[in-house]
Amino acid sequence: MHFKWNYEPPTPTAQQAAKELGEKLGISDVLAQLLIQRGITTESAAKRFFRPQLADLINPFLMKDMDVAVDRLNDAMGRKERIMVYGDYDVDGCTAVALVYKFLQQFYSNIEYYIPDRYEEGYGVSRKGLEYAAEAGVKLIIILDCGIKAFDEIAYAKSLGIDFIICDHHVPDDVMPPAVAILNPKRPDDSYPFKHLCGCGVGFKFMQAFAKNNGIPFSRLIPLLDFCAVSIAADIVPVTDENRILAFHGLKQLNQNPSIGLKAIIDICGLGERELSMSDIVFKIGPRINASGRMENGKETVDLLVERDYPSAHRMALHIDEYNEQRKDIDKQMTEEANNIVSRLESQKHHSSIVLYDEGWKKGVIGIVASRLTEIYFRPTVVLTRDGELATGSARSVTGFDIYSAIKSCRDLLINFGGHTYAAGLTLRWDDIPEFRRRFQAYVEQHIQPEQTEAILNIDVQIDFRDINKRLYSDLKRFSPFGPCNQKPLFCTIGVYDYGTSKVVGREQEHIKLELVDSKSSNVMGGIAFGQSASARYIKSKRSFDIAYTIEENVFKRSQVQLQIEDIRPSEE
Repeated sequence: MHFKWNYEPPTPTAQQAAKELGEKLGISDVLAQLLIQRGITTESAAKRFFRPQLADLINPFLMKDMDVAVDRLNDAMGRKERIMVYGDYDVDGCTAVALVYKFLQQFYSNIEYYIPDRYEEGYGVSRKGLEYAAEAGVKLIIILDCGIKAFDEIAYAKSLGIDFIICDHHVPDDVMPPAVAILNPKRPDDSYPFKHLCGCGVGFKFMQAFAKNNGIPFSRLIPLLDFCAVSIAADIVPVTDENRILAFHGLKQLNQNPSIGLKAIIDICGLGERELSMSDIVFKIGPRINASGRMENGKETVDLLVERDYPSAHRMALHIDEYNEQRKDIDKQMTEEANNIVSRLESQKHHSSIVLYDEGWKKGVIGIVASRLTEIYFRPTVVLTRDGELATGSARSVTGFDIYSAIKSCRDLLINFGGHTYAAGLTLRWDDIPEFRRRFQAYVEQHIQPEQTEAILNIDVQIDFRDINKRLYSDLKRFSPFGPCNQKPLFCTIGVYDYGTSKVVGREQEHIKLELVDSKSSNVMGGIAFGQSASARYIKSKRSFDIAYTIEENVFKRSQVQLQIEDIRPSEE
């Protein structure tokens, strides 16, 4: 892949500001420059950034309806009503259900949880789930990571004598469901200062408010923060402000004393002997939590997450790992089929978006396929499959483009839709797909910017090899946890050469293991360039080239740092 590099050298004013901030904090100008790029310009802001404090979490009662939600929960407990904790079948939904259920179960026994079956019930509140709740005598449902658009279903629940407290973070409609309380920072009438909580984060705020109202020490919530870290990483929400505090302390919990279920998943992934990062959640832990909901029923995941016995949890994690292996096989096959369709459809090449559908694709995997196509083609993508007379689909977007608004522009064709800027789900009649495709693509054409469909690397700082050492790597770790709006710093070095020992590696000779020198120091830097073996011939030609990279610890030689090279280009470019 050929990337366009986006790099703006700092102005003299910015260089001076970085120098002054670096002197105050006792850090290098490079690190100070990274802070300023993140909007951190004072000593006090830098200290809050490097040392996020749980004491700085926002007062949960600033969220609209929080007082009403806590009062209704207290009433339910006082009257010994049956309570159901209901959630979506993805990582965010399952961790949210596990968090709320585990916390409340410590104080109240007349409680259960419910995850709808993706294939039998579909997304969100289902009639089957409501009828089960009515038969079980449930009087209050706390719904997490969904429900904000379930107007008819919640009205039906009300007729059955069941109240709802909604904890959601998806964009609401103009008219909201008749729930007792709706906790959602994206409500237009909500002045809560931070708008980007995930579903699990909203659930955590509810439990924080409940604890505060009932005199329960905040320390009782800390063991549940690992669920927050997992959901923040997997749901790809901004890792800033309140999310940064929750992710920072959640990762700490995940590394030091994870819940039994997460510990079993960590061990199954082979991650038990290393410090876990947000990337480990995104690429290892999250997919396994997702797998049972994609292949069978997400309730199995919550069973694992709330399990207290490690041998039982380990058996359950092995079972979910089998689901993940099945998911990978189906995912690979579907992605190949989708790629073939894109290559055959000449018309797609002239559009700024991709809309694909196939009757045989598995509903639980189309979201992953949409993500892969977005990464490959850098275009907003919708992937649909057949469900009777209906089509259900998932949409994924590129940086800076609001795919939720694009889908909303076709709402008269849709039976149901929901989501946020970068990911959404939708349902429509199968026969309406051609018209949906036409209108969706027209909307994208009108609203997307050309640079949003390009493969762009945003370079943070240009440095030389003499700037790279263990101290720099150690300081860079303090910028974690990484994620949207706080990406891992990306560096570039101009005019480097092969030291003479670089070689192609990998089962299919697809990677390059590099040893490089630059013209300004005698440092020999090791690095790895995954999937970039096409550049090997140029590298061995002794000509200079430029590299864009992150700085990582060498997992095989813990005392060394190495470069993870994202792109290689000839210096003359």
